[in-house]
Amino acid sequence: MPGFLLHQGATVLCAHGGQASPSAPSPRVRVSGQPVALQPAPHLVAGCPFNVSGGPSPCVTAQWVTAALRVRAGGMPVLLADSQAVCAPNGTPVSIVMTQVRVRGQ
Repeated sequence: MPGFLLHQGATVLCAHGGQASPSAPSPRVRVSGQPVALQPAPHLVAGCPFNVSGGPSPCVTAQWVTAALRVRAGGMPVLLADSQAVCAPNGTPVSIVMTQVRVRGQ
């Protein structure tokens, strides 16, 4: 499905409200002046408050499961606004709240 490309400045949150950012965005391809996010590299999650029965179990990384089928940057699939990810270590999803709205991919 087509969607807007994710970039480094996009707002991506874990299910508990932690902020996720790309660990290795594209060094050469930019949208809205910021590097695009690529599928193979996980997003790093900061500020996740998840706590289970008194034992902290916050989201640390988010590994992307789906990405663009046709658009690549540096040979790697770019992430889209409808891409799906799973957080480690607890397996919760992420929400893409805001991204640029000029460049679409499929």
